[in-house]
Amino acid sequence: MRVSRAQAEENRRAVIEAAGRLFRERGFDGVGLNDLMGAAGLTQGGFYKQFKSKDHLAALACERVLSDSTERLTQLVESSGEDALPVIVTQYLSPEHRDQIAEGCIFPALGPDAARHSPEVIRSFETGIRSYLEVIDRAVQTSSDPAAESDAAVVLSTMVGALVLSRLAEDETLSRRILDAAIGSLLHRNGSNDRNDEPAIETADPDRP
Repeated sequence: MRVSRAQAEENRRAVIEAAGRLFRERGFDGVGLNDLMGAAGLTQGGFYKQFKSKDHLAALACERVLSDSTERLTQLVESSGEDALPVIVTQYLSPEHRDQIAEGCIFPALGPDAARHSPEVIRSFETGIRSYLEVIDRAVQTSSDPAAESDAAVVLSTMVGALVLSRLAEDETLSRRILDAAIGSLLHRNGSNDRNDEPAIETADPDRP
């Protein structure tokens, strides 16, 4: 049964979005074609009508996740004004973000895998890194706190590294220590548990940058 061009495009979009979630949750090698197509409500038989290979889908999925995340990060910076940097840092390094791998930032979820993947996937990550740095740099420049970290590369690297380590620690106390230490370092706060000066933050969408 033939499907319309519009339906085919919708199916393609659904597979790409499902792949972005599944890859973050299980890794590139932990997801098969049946999983990818089934998550979108489709059968494996239609995969090669839409994508050249699994690597091709992986690159498209990563590009989509990074594009959407960059857009949300940009909106967060625009809505937070002078408080953008502490808002980004505290939301990113929160226990909620730590626990939601499939819906969270793609860098800690797939970065190590991507470094060993196809050049197409690696390029999508490099583009994403540049986009994140541009947005974080805007947050740094508009920050009302001159003591906060001023290098966007340090901010991004610290956040990603701390989130990776916090997910590796089964001990909740150790995991929170890592998150709080990174927050304190980036915002130059003396106490890792001193959160009284943070701006009020509404509960974030789990599909955060």
